[in-house]
Amino acid sequence: MGLLDPAATEAMIRKAQKRGKNIQFAALPYRIHKGKTEVLLITSRGTRQWLLPKGWPMDGLKPHKTAAQEAWEEAGILGRARKYCLGTYRYRKTRGAKRGQAIRVLVYPLEVDKLARIYPEAGQRERKWLSPKKAAKRIYHPDLAQLVRSFDPDMIRAKP
Repeated sequence: MGLLDPAATEAMIRKAQKRGKNIQFAALPYRIHKGKTEVLLITSRGTRQWLLPKGWPMDGLKPHKTAAQEAWEEAGILGRARKYCLGTYRYRKTRGAKRGQAIRVLVYPLEVDKLARIYPEAGQRERKWLSPKKAAKRIYHPDLAQLVRSFDPDMIRAKP
């Protein structure tokens, strides 16, 4: 898995939006705990599946900042999102106004500094720290599971 350059990512987003495609941005929250990488998964509100915090583009926010905002709202995560995209996955919406539509999700690493106890969606979701390998086993979407399984924070340390 290679990092996607921000300029290339922006071009991909513009092209997709011009063609009427649906795009969301996700955060892959991580920390180094006792020398080992852990990622934070949350449950969806409807199906209770384990996944990453994600959401629709927000006016005035770059993709990685949108991912960080969603991480705050859905999981109470405070930290630093990186502007280099880790990769993408697709899924089909099962609820809401866009039900049945294909969604492409761009995933951005987010180094967690703190988890808040009080945040907008507190009490609506579960959150759990796991190794990337164990987290991948809980994720329903195979492409997302592969992104999480192969995540290595060393690949982004040199990037802004």
